[in-house]
Formats: sequence, C-alpha cells, structure tokens
Amino acid sequence: MDNPLSMYFKSFRLPTMAGLTDDAIRKAEAEDWGYRRFLTYLCESEYQDRQRRRTERLLKAACLPEGKTLANLDEGLLPIKIRRMLPSLLDGTFVENRENLLCFGLPGRGKTHFAAAVGRELVVRHGLNVLFTPSARLMERLLRAREGLLLEKELKRLDKFDLVIVDELGYMEHRRDEMELFFHFLANCYERRSLIICSNLVFSQWGERIFKDAMTGMAAVDRLVHHGIILEFTNLSVREQQAKEKPGLIT
Repeated sequence: MDNPLSMYFKSFRLPTMAGLTDDAIRKAEAEDWGYRRFLTYLCESEYQDRQRRRTERLLKAACLPEGKTLANLDEGLLPIKIRRMLPSLLDGTFVENRENLLCFGLPGRGKTHFAAAVGRELVVRHGLNVLFTPSARLMERLLRAREGLLLEKELKRLDKFDLVIVDELGYMEHRRDEMELFFHFLANCYERRSLIICSNLVFSQWGERIFKDAMTGMAAVDRLVHHGIILEFTNLSVREQQAKEKPGLIT
C-alpha cells in the first residue's frame, strides 16, 4: 500500500516527490532530519526534475542541429570581436531587449554552429523557448499555412518562441510570394520577438537577391537593424582552418 504522503503527492501531480517519499522518510529517520529539511529535500528534488524535463522538452521543440554546441565550438577560429561578445550574448539580455542578432559571412565561416550553440545555451541556462529553422523550411511552413488559410494562426504559433533562428538566408532562390510571406513574418516579430539571422549576403544584396524588390528589402533591413547586433564572420573557412591543423597535411 502506498504511503499516504505519496498518494497525496500523486494527486497534487508531484510525481518526483511521490516517488522519493519512502526513501526520504527512511533517510530522515536515520539521519535525524527535521521537518524543514525533509520538506526542502522533497521540494528541491521536484523542482530540479521539473526543470530537467522542461529543458528536454524545449530542446526537442527547438529543432537545433545535432552536434553544434558550445562545447565543440572552436572559438579560436572566430573573429576576435565575436569571441569577445559571446559571453554577453549568452546571458540572454539581447532576447530580453527584443534585439536581433544578424550574422553575415561567406559559407563555411561557422555562422550556423555559432547561432545553434547560442540558441542551445539560452534554452539550457535561461529556459528560453527557441526555434531553429533553415530559411527554406520557414518559407515552406508559411506558404502551406497561407494556402490553408491559416497564416495568422501559424504566425501565432511562431510568436510563442522567445527567439527564432533563421539559418541560410540567401543560399537558395525563393519566389517573390514566398519572400512577401517572410517579410510578413519579420514585420510580425518587429519589437516583439528576437531573431538570429544567418546570411551569406550583405544587406545591400537583399533587395535584388532575396526579396526581389528593393523597397521590400529596404523595409526588412530597416526593421532588423533598428534593434540589431551585427556580427561579421570575416574569418577563413572553419573547415579549411581545421584541415590545415591536421598533421601530415600537404599544403
């Protein structure tokens, strides 16, 4: 028969406390705990387990690319300005202030790894709700929603995220109607949600190459830059640098 305390904890939806009750009672009796220490132990255990489960749920929902973490980010390969800014970005203040992080650089410079690592740390350290999405997948998501007359509902779903990371903007050609939807998404986020955008194209190329319209491109850039932090990945290709460091490589 279950301990009455365990039954109460289960009814209150406190599964960790319910599961630990019997062991905690035995330990409290053996070590002469007071009631305060006993209750604190159970409450702390429940809190920590809930935080762990919540972090797992947030990481799963974030769709972050596997293996691109802060632990395996070679910061020494990044430009010194970006290395110096990293600690302040990890404290999450830019998300709290609804600022955007705009990462520019040629392919292979480490933009995706950097953005994914920052996003993962914001989930783990601060419990933020983050979404990582390649730009093509986001366009497809918005296009399907519009075709189903569910665009506003989809924008509300995206609005639940504290931070959306849009990767590979400019790598693929998109139709003008897709970019109109993307602009709608940007306008919806303006001063309400933070974005991290990774692109191989500088702002001067956005009108013609991305939005297919100079005025739309200018309006998009204006919204992003207004509360934006620009990071320029001017380093050499990360893969090239790592290859050169391998012993026995002929150059």
